[in-house]
Amino acid sequence: MAAEKKKAIRKAKKGERIRQVAAVPFRVTEGGAVEVMLVTSRQTQRFIVPKGWPMKGKSGRKAATVEALEEAGVVGTALKPPAGSYSYWKRLQSHFVRVDVTVYLLAVTEELANWQEKRRRRRAWLSAADAALLIDEPELATLVKSIKAPAGEQEPKRQADPDGAQATGK
Repeated sequence: MAAEKKKAIRKAKKGERIRQVAAVPFRVTEGGAVEVMLVTSRQTQRFIVPKGWPMKGKSGRKAATVEALEEAGVVGTALKPPAGSYSYWKRLQSHFVRVDVTVYLLAVTEELANWQEKRRRRRAWLSAADAALLIDEPELATLVKSIKAPAGEQEPKRQADPDGAQATGK
């Protein structure tokens, strides 16, 4: 991934906008409320969503899934259409560059006890409204605040019982 970052920095030095991908890990509570997971940034410990550089040979959706695993220790399925996008100013060594971020919702299926960046980051499950209050980037905060459970994620999964009737369960 270092190659992708170097390529992006070269583009930024030429005055071109650069892009990243992000995941907003979410889950639906028993009561049907949506919760999102935020992680802290490595340097400033601000709350953010897992994000990173596009990865050669991977779609934006797949790259966002990898970032969520590395930075937040969550496994899940990134939903196909992006949830939206936002822009922010990224601090480089000698200057700032504008970064456009494509955001994917990640339906979390597993939360790992140990993950790659566990020692460098904290993570927290919050309501979408509370998460939005903690995020410094206004466009991302607005996007997070508006998150609703996608169709099919709001009700418990239906499983067939041995007699062939439909049973409700998780």
